[in-house]
Amino acid sequence: MAGLNAPLRPLASSALSSTASFASRIVLLLTVLPLSLAAFAFVLQWRGWVDDPSSAWPSERETFPGMDNSPMGSSAESVFSSVSRSSSSDCLEILGRSSSPSLPYYGGWNQDSEADLRPKICVTTSTSAGLEQILPWLYYHKVIGVSKFLLFVEGTAAKPNVSAVLESIPGVKVIYRTAELEDKQAKSRVWNETWLSGFFYKPCNYELFVKQSLNMEMAIVMARDAGMEWIIHLDTDELLYPAGAQEYSLRRLLSDVPSNVDMVIFPNYESSVERDDIKDPFSEVSMFKKNYDHLPKETYFGMYKEATRGNPNYFLTYGNGKSAARIKDHLRP
Repeated sequence: MAGLNAPLRPLASSALSSTASFASRIVLLLTVLPLSLAAFAFVLQWRGWVDDPSSAWPSERETFPGMDNSPMGSSAESVFSSVSRSSSSDCLEILGRSSSPSLPYYGGWNQDSEADLRPKICVTTSTSAGLEQILPWLYYHKVIGVSKFLLFVEGTAAKPNVSAVLESIPGVKVIYRTAELEDKQAKSRVWNETWLSGFFYKPCNYELFVKQSLNMEMAIVMARDAGMEWIIHLDTDELLYPAGAQEYSLRRLLSDVPSNVDMVIFPNYESSVERDDIKDPFSEVSMFKKNYDHLPKETYFGMYKEATRGNPNYFLTYGNGKSAARIKDHLRP
């Protein structure tokens, strides 16, 4: 038996040697090929045959749309000059988070191309937030189809360096809380609304709700005069999400609403904070409490105690959703 097996040993050794040689050639090929491609690309770029992607970015600073021809152009120009010098600026904080912009700031956007798009949607808000919150909110809703924004501003939002940027953006109207505005609202019929009387002359969110209702009353008139067809009130910490519409288009969603329907209600979801170091809630928060209208009753009541964590309300704020209203002569807040 030993004599029969002896001639097989050199054959086995030869096979192993051949396999090792083949493997080493494959490794060598895989090593040399990427290096060769990298060297070839370097030569092409060095000779100017390939454009450097970084050269596609404009060398000059980017301005917000409408900055150059805005009536606030001169003050807005100084805003951006101060931005380039101050690291504490709101604008610098948003635009300087990364080497490439994460939100569309409409460079070269042809605003006239939106003139004939229907329906025309207006969003109104009452805010005291800064640019780091308002700009992402504003441009997001611009992308999904909002035509006009009516911003009732006070506090930080009313500061010259903030309002100048907002006023420079096409489709945005800034309304300041002046003595004239307060005098006009003091004569509003809102004060005679019985459904709102329980909120009068009370602090915190009660006062805010009354102020929002007064602003909304004025916004309806302004939106109607501007030729808008739908109006929505949103806070600047809220995003409208038309998930059921094709291309996530709010304009497409509302265009499909029958003409005899004057209101669409969007059930609201409330964010659940997963950590305490969130800087940008619009991009970092990913967990939400579903509205009870979107939950099976068994799930809602079965997990109510765990979800509320001792708070008597399922949501910390409100749970009745947000309304988009068709602008009619009889429309009221």
